[in-house]
Amino acid sequence: MILEASGIKKEYIRAGNSFWALNDVSLSVDEGEFICIVGRSGSGKTTLLNILAGLLTPTSGSVYFEGREYSGLSDCELSGMRSTRLGYIMQGQTVLPNFTVLQNTLIPHVLADRGDAAEAAMSLLEQVGLAHLAGQYPSSLSGGELRRVSIARALLSSPVLLIADEPTGDLDEETAGEIMRIFTSVSKKGTAVLMVTHDMNSAAFGTRSYRMASGQLL
Repeated sequence: MILEASGIKKEYIRAGNSFWALNDVSLSVDEGEFICIVGRSGSGKTTLLNILAGLLTPTSGSVYFEGREYSGLSDCELSGMRSTRLGYIMQGQTVLPNFTVLQNTLIPHVLADRGDAAEAAMSLLEQVGLAHLAGQYPSSLSGGELRRVSIARALLSSPVLLIADEPTGDLDEETAGEIMRIFTSVSKKGTAVLMVTHDMNSAAFGTRSYRMASGQLL
């Protein structure tokens, strides 16, 4: 098992009132699975992904990634895990405008000081159909192309788990289908994919699906 979350709860306090963004969520992810979580905005999907990626600490509950519990890891160890074993495609566009497509793809690898990976990055850009745009800047790319840069960047470290937050939220149906086919291909090669979405067409690509409502996984 790659990831196991048990009894996850997350409480927030606003204007003196508390509410549970997550309420007793449990989930396991195995190698090669393509898991989809569907739910409306505000249902807790992004909060759950941030906890599973080690970016947010739950109020209670535990998360294990490759047998290691997050609560026992330092910030440095969690960061290292995300740069080498876990890819995270965040909601919205996260590419940097002053860097080329190739440079954006390489950023996490360079920051982790893991040596030259230009050849591997170009291979990934080829897989997502962007090799011919490697030297271009984000301002000249479409929304779908920008999203594929984020996908290539997340896959550069050959992660065992790829997490994607609404990866098709601002894309047309054809481009969304292309990205789902990339995720399907990745999962068939052994990388587990965990995606949240409100798009039922995209969710249909998953091998296992859940619905999230009011902070609960159903």
